[in-house]
Amino acid sequence: MNAFDPTPPPWSAAATHARQFCCPSCQATCFTATDVWINRRAPVMTEEHQRKWQEFYACPCGQAWWAWSSDRPPSPIQVREDLP
Repeated sequence: MNAFDPTPPPWSAAATHARQFCCPSCQATCFTATDVWINRRAPVMTEEHQRKWQEFYACPCGQAWWAWSSDRPPSPIQVREDLP
């Protein structure tokens, strides 16, 4: 499955909105997801005129969940600014 496919996968229909950016059932992070789909066909504009999308995740525990892209925490992989 391509995360950017315009057609939603069947598992996304039962997804639950996660208030925290993790599985609402087992609290697993998005990094453990078995599948991912980003709904780029329906962006929402924020008050700061930024776009945000729904990101859908299939958790290994069987729960499908989604959250706003703007709620995603910073990556644990940090860019080092001191490199040439």
